[in-house]
Amino acid sequence: MSQLFGKITSVHGKFMTWIHVPELLWTDIVEIIIISVLLYNLLVWIKTTKAWALMKGILVILGFVLVAAIFNMTTILWITKNLFSVAVTALIVVFQPELRKALESLGRKNVFSNLFQFDNTKIAGELFSDETIDGIVNASFVMGRAKTGALIVIEKNDSLIEYERTGINLDSVVSSQLLINIFEHNTPLHDGAVVVRGDRIVAATCYLPLSDNRELSKELGTRHRAAVGISEVTDSLTVVVSEETGRVSVALGGELYRNLNSEELREKLELMQNKVYEESKILFWKGRSKNEKNANK
Repeated sequence: MSQLFGKITSVHGKFMTWIHVPELLWTDIVEIIIISVLLYNLLVWIKTTKAWALMKGILVILGFVLVAAIFNMTTILWITKNLFSVAVTALIVVFQPELRKALESLGRKNVFSNLFQFDNTKIAGELFSDETIDGIVNASFVMGRAKTGALIVIEKNDSLIEYERTGINLDSVVSSQLLINIFEHNTPLHDGAVVVRGDRIVAATCYLPLSDNRELSKELGTRHRAAVGISEVTDSLTVVVSEETGRVSVALGGELYRNLNSEELREKLELMQNKVYEESKILFWKGRSKNEKNANK
């Protein structure tokens, strides 16, 4: 009996030596979480862009290479080996638009502002005045009733100089009359977009990038796709007036808010206007300032 127990113990000991359980540190857990988040976002990015179709083509090619490796097809393997470095460069060139959008999206995410907030007992500068809001709202619905198409891009933090250069410089104060005249049919400036910075129209007839979002309605034309396109690559707000229906829409953050009334458009512009307060000290995790606490007492 003791010999049998000894044999079982010996076998169990040998079996346990086969199993190696590595020591798990807290840094390993953090690494696993980071890699999981990055991998998930990478898959989501691939799924929601043209990269998905290209990736399926790459998987087909990899399938052929795997078959060649299994059956030891030396010629195909030699070609694959010599073309690998060229293929990596080709992938970067092919995926360049998608990679650029992904990096721009990452750059617009204010990671540090989520941890720190600067507050300074003074009103932060408004992007534009109430008179500018009145001019844009009035012009949009006057043009909507007349079925005059319009595209008005309002700059926030991301510079629109790249797109201004495609148009004609104006540098004029925003007014409803000027906007209506710019987009009037058969006028030299009616085609393209108007760029607004602060309280001034800085350029007209500007060309904007078109969105390749497949979820956009097929009934939307080039003007609406351009509005969504510029909102995908910048933090600007774009007002669109449909030439076919006269309806007013807003593109913001890659989303299109359709069929707005004057109050809804005004609300979007007032949110963009940036009437906020700041304090001089740093607050961690967006905590409440002493001034806010005293005000509530």
